Amino acid sequence: MNTSNLLMTTVTTTLALVSVILAFDSENVLKPPPIPGSKNLLPESKIIQLKEAIGPESIAFNRNGEGPYTGVADGRILKWQGQYWADFAVTSSQRKNCSRPFAPEMEHVCGRPLGLRFDTKTGDLYIADAYLGLQVVGPTGGLATPLVQKFEGKPLVFTNDMDIDDHDDVIYFTETSTKYQRRQFLASLLSGDRTGRLMKYAKSTKKVTVVLGGLAFANGVALSKDRSFVLVAETSSCRIVRYWLKGPYEGKHDTFAELPGFPDNIRINSRGEFWVALHAKRSVFAQLSISDLELGKALLNLPFTTQQVDDLLGGGQPHATAIKLSEKGRVLEVLEDIEGKTLRSISVVEEKHGKLWIGSVMMPFLGVYGL
Repeated sequence: MNTSNLLMTTVTTTLALVSVILAFDSENVLKPPPIPGSKNLLPESKIIQLKEAIGPESIAFNRNGEGPYTGVADGRILKWQGQYWADFAVTSSQRKNCSRPFAPEMEHVCGRPLGLRFDTKTGDLYIADAYLGLQVVGPTGGLATPLVQKFEGKPLVFTNDMDIDDHDDVIYFTETSTKYQRRQFLASLLSGDRTGRLMKYAKSTKKVTVVLGGLAFANGVALSKDRSFVLVAETSSCRIVRYWLKGPYEGKHDTFAELPGFPDNIRINSRGEFWVALHAKRSVFAQLSISDLELGKALLNLPFTTQQVDDLLGGGQPHATAIKLSEKGRVLEVLEDIEGKTLRSISVVEEKHGKLWIGSVMMPFLGVYGL
């Protein structure tokens, strides 16, 4: 059997399997199990609509508490002014054809800002652009300046998130994959890719080093309150990895938390606790698709859109799940919008001003939940 016939047979078989699951066993295989102790409170969130924009993947407030600031799919970074959104910054000077709210084929030109963090000493905003690397822009915004776009002579492929140690003046950031770009995120998830890495950028020397490699979809980053460790979300493995920066375990890493779904960004609150946004909860089908490489690859060849495959992995009914972890990795609270009435497929949960500010790489709005 030649390659094309084999591929067609595999795709046909997989499509038939998916159809059977959808028809007969969706409750057990597709639908993720409930999380014990979860509170279905996020439907009460208020919505702040974006204007002609989509995908507020990360949220940040400046050192004066102003914001939120968020990056969107057309390459802009916006600032909330209390009543309206204002353009604040861009990561690419090539903006001629960047007016559409969602155009994945233009992301490498227009930029796709993901992780955002403010330096509390300088007021500068640091940006992890998926295609254009680590960048920085001053407190008044404008065109950002590239800091890291290559490592060992090779371009960064999928820069994702970061956190800043403003005491030691270093930045920890993730490269999700060295093979797949952001718009190919499903291929990274379903192909068994483990080329993700946590990296370190020293501001004074501009030196870049790899802190931890071999990660399965390296995603969100957060330093502990005492800066003794840094966390990185390993999305494909549904876990948070802890890398020790100080103390008796310095230079070692371990599992900080196993999660019931696929973590995106991690954000610390003023008490040293961590909010983790789950892009989706893990179903039996999702687990099989990621652990079985042949099934995963066949899924990528099905006549489905990226959104349809993403929804399928999320149980067919995307909804918001936010998990708060203690500084030791213990689950303290789980908040959800179980039916996806208000919030779905969330990417970040930022606690500020007595509220949870919630963003999603898929949605055209922010959610705000009062604590």
